[in-house]
Order: sequence, then C-alpha cells, then structure tokens
Amino acid sequence: MNSHPTPHTFTCKPSGPFDLAHQNSYFGGWPTLAGDPEAIVMAVPLEGFEHAAAVVLRQPRHGRISGEVHGCHGAQADTAWKQALAAISLDVDASGWAAVGSRDPVIGRLQVRYRHLRPTLFHSPYEAAAAFVIGHRISIRQARAMRARLAEELGTSIRLDGGTFHAFPTPGQLLAAVALPGINETKTARLRAIADAAQDGWLARGPLRTMQQDDALAKLQTLPGIGAFFSKGILHRGAGTIDALLDDEITRFAIVEAYGARTASAQAVEQIAELWRPYRTWTGVLLHLWARTELQLPARHQTRRPRRIPQPAPTA
Repeated sequence: MNSHPTPHTFTCKPSGPFDLAHQNSYFGGWPTLAGDPEAIVMAVPLEGFEHAAAVVLRQPRHGRISGEVHGCHGAQADTAWKQALAAISLDVDASGWAAVGSRDPVIGRLQVRYRHLRPTLFHSPYEAAAAFVIGHRISIRQARAMRARLAEELGTSIRLDGGTFHAFPTPGQLLAAVALPGINETKTARLRAIADAAQDGWLARGPLRTMQQDDALAKLQTLPGIGAFFSKGILHRGAGTIDALLDDEITRFAIVEAYGARTASAQAVEQIAELWRPYRTWTGVLLHLWARTELQLPARHQTRRPRRIPQPAPTA
C-alpha cells in the first residue's frame, strides 16, 4: 500500500475543444473519487521507473485541466502527469482538429455529434501490449477482470479519499512474481517477454511514436504472441499515433456508409483521408465509434446493438 501526503499539482490548457467528463463517459471508464465524482483517477505504472502513481484529473467548467499526482515525486511525478495527458490525447496540439471538420463535412458532423471526442489510450504501450495478450481468445469482461486481479494482487495500491486504487504491475513486479494469478502458462511467458521489452526501454510511447510505422509494427511483432493485429493495437492505442491511416474492415465499412461510396479500396480511402491530415488516426477513431454505436455492423464485428440513426445528421 502506498500513499503520498503532499500531491504534486499540475495544470494544462487544452488546445482545441475538450470535455473531460464526456471523454471519460465514452472511452475511459476510469474510477472517480468518492468525495468528488467529477474527478477521475488514473493509477499508472510509470514508464522508465519501477514505480506507480495515481493521477487525479479535474476540469472545472470545461476549462483548464488540473491534476494531482499521488504516490511519487520529482521526475516520477512529471512522468505520471505526462502519461495521464497522453492517455486522453492532451499531449497533442489539437488546434487544427476542428478544421478537419470544416474541410470534410462528414467528419464535421461526427465531430459535432461526439463533441470533438479524442482518442483515449492505454496508460502506456506496455499496458496495451499486456492487455492484448491477456485478452486473447477470452471476453472483454474476463480480460478486464484478469487485469484488475493482477493490479490488485501484484501492483501498487494507492489510497485516496477513502478509496484504494490499484495500478497494473510494473515490469519489475511482473517479472518478480512467482506466478501470475489467473493467467495460463503461455500468456505468462508472453507477459514476461513484454515486461522485459519495457525494461529495455523500447516498448515506450516516445520511441514507438518516433519510429516509422512499418518499423514500429515489425519491432512489436518480435514479441511472442503479438501478430499484425495486436501490433497495430499497441501502436495506435498504446503509443497513440496521430496521423496514421487506419486500414481495417470497420474503417472501410464506415467510409462506405458515411460517404455513400460503392467500395472502400485502399486508393479510395487514401484519397478521402487526405482531408483529414494531420489527424487521420483521430478521424478513424470517430468513424469507428460511429460505426460501432450507430450502424448495423457485419455480424462478426457486432459487440452491441446499434442505436440512433444510420447516417450522420445533415447540417442545416
């Protein structure tokens, strides 16, 4: 159990529209403080350190983001704050995000509908890789329960406002554990390889963001159990690419539906996506969200029943 009596405080002014509560309601699902339900809490293992921290984020009246970092100090606190901002895409200059919608009315309508929602990421590529390995061939609910159990039994626990928040185990904590509760032998070996890579320093947001995409994907696929699909998930949802073009079936399906296209060939997608630069990943996330929540997806991709209407609302 860990606690820190004097939290380190930080502030950030979002560039471009941002609504923390709206972001959390769609993507995050982070816990909140008992005494302050508008404050979200991220318990994170710190990149580059064998420590964890709890970051409390608030946004009074949709203005500046304020943060309190508990459980660490100095450079560790600064790292924790930066990881929390990255997890909600606040480490990116989004001053041109709204302009994408001005250039492309289809995306503009989605931005308005979802209030300029940004991608929400894992706390680090390390956590993303671990989550994909744990979740392989089991349900989302089972995977979340397993990750929560690992955090509770092996990770760092931090008490705040009468509650206890558990960070996913650091790489060192995973490697030091005699066994990983609830995890089979194959997945345990893969998680230990991921922890080794994280300790070596290359399975981190900075290095993966600066690599050429093909090189980053190839590097990630050297990890046992990480193929083409998982490597893209780690890169896009862990490292947090900003202007990578998502090339997957759901994106192509959403483009056909949204733009009335007959097909969504690679060439057609690239042509449409030229208007989305330099936020092509962010735009792809919006299309994914719209397709998954409002369209009748092909049966193999259905995770919930469609809702609302099957086309973006027309502008006035």
